[in-house]
Amino acid sequence: MSADGKISTFERRQVKISGHNDLMRMDALRASSDAIMVGVGTILADDPSLRIKSDKLRKNRIERSLPENPLRVVMDSKARTPLESKVLGQGCILAVSQSASNERLTRLSTVCEIVVSGLQEVNLGDLLDMLYNKGVRRLMVEGGATLNWSLIKNRLVDEINIFIGAMVIGGEDAPSLVGGQGFSLNFPRLKLESLKKIDDGVLIKWSTPDF
Repeated sequence: MSADGKISTFERRQVKISGHNDLMRMDALRASSDAIMVGVGTILADDPSLRIKSDKLRKNRIERSLPENPLRVVMDSKARTPLESKVLGQGCILAVSQSASNERLTRLSTVCEIVVSGLQEVNLGDLLDMLYNKGVRRLMVEGGATLNWSLIKNRLVDEINIFIGAMVIGGEDAPSLVGGQGFSLNFPRLKLESLKKIDDGVLIKWSTPDF
């Protein structure tokens, strides 16, 4: 996020906040994970592939008898993911609710695995149980703000890694790290584990012992 806590502009446009070394750190973190999860807002705004970029890291996973890339999971209650999205393909799971359009699900089922859970919104607890049954023990969540809020609200987070870049984005309508309704009391408490300078920014790692 930026120095003022924003993860994109008020237009929901992607901004390059991380430098080279932080991007390498992110790639290594992906490679160490069993699955990577994002919300549909991130797909619509950034169209990420969620695949490992480093040939060396992919090769290392294969040598450990793991898939070349972790599972890719998209939280998409209404099945809004475009059919041409880079995230789709073998190894992608689209988590939708029962309110998703059957027509959309029929088309998307040709390019990814569909998991239905919850009435209007995906039931996160059920989804995580399903991923656990698929062998997922380390899940990396890359946002965005709505998904981050849902996970923290339900106390489903073990650690939070925040890279703070040396820039200001501004805008009262620009999304911050955690969106959603917000807390008015019983604020989740974090424990500071480490702080490290990377590129022109700083990486902060928090754990969640009270969750």
